[in-house]
Amino acid sequence: MEKRRDTGERRITGDRRNIFDRRSHTDRRASDDRRNQNDSKGLSTYQKMSVDKKRDEMVKNHLNLVNFVVARLSISLPNWLDKRDLINAGVIGLIDAVNHYDPSKGVKFETYASTRIRGAIIDELRSLDWIPRSTRTKSREIESAISGLIHKLGHIPSDEEVSKELGWDIDKYHKALEQVSGTTLLSLDELITTSSGSEPVKRLDTVSGDDENTLDTIERRELVENVVIILGTLSEQEKLAIALYYYEELTLKEIGLVLEVSESRVSQIHTAAILKLRAKLRSLYSGS
Repeated sequence: MEKRRDTGERRITGDRRNIFDRRSHTDRRASDDRRNQNDSKGLSTYQKMSVDKKRDEMVKNHLNLVNFVVARLSISLPNWLDKRDLINAGVIGLIDAVNHYDPSKGVKFETYASTRIRGAIIDELRSLDWIPRSTRTKSREIESAISGLIHKLGHIPSDEEVSKELGWDIDKYHKALEQVSGTTLLSLDELITTSSGSEPVKRLDTVSGDDENTLDTIERRELVENVVIILGTLSEQEKLAIALYYYEELTLKEIGLVLEVSESRVSQIHTAAILKLRAKLRSLYSGS
């Protein structure tokens, strides 16, 4: 009787131990699973934090690029425009560039980011509708006078000739150039004529792409050649301002130091040169 009782107790004890062992094993597996899940989440969180940190550092390290682009665009902007709004828009463009940059494309980040920053700033300017209708009208008036003189004189007119044609004194003409400087900002939505007799197309559609054909290449080469020829007919001061701005990529202030003139005078020279170039190109391709 005692033996049976001892045997039964040992069996119960053994069963309890087995149950405890199985529970312990199950608990350990569950604990390991939770630990693995936590490790996985931790790694994912760390990786995300690491990526975010790299992005933040990339943005911080290239903030000077925003200031550079704003400084260069200032050549076509009026003094009353708050540059802080443009800087804010430029930073948004920079963040967008960091988020979408693909190194495998073989383009330097600075080049890619500059385009994004400039685009964001120009979009901000469009949304502000900062150029009054009267200013646009005055810009067309000046360009029309230049076109008429090109046709009549056979050469790019001087500032004195344009002001006389408009019936203005030279000071009024220079002030007008400063006022209309914003209209010379390149607009990809602007309709232009690429060849004589052709239908106007958006400037955006003339930008080189992967599907560019031989005719596109020839037309673009012809356009570049004509631009070079026209630039050669500008005044020495205008040619130098264009070269320093577009080729040397100097800012308004830096060009002023080279030319030994004020920043506002640099803006006037640049605007006059662009309006003359634009008028001559339109005259050339419209066949007039």
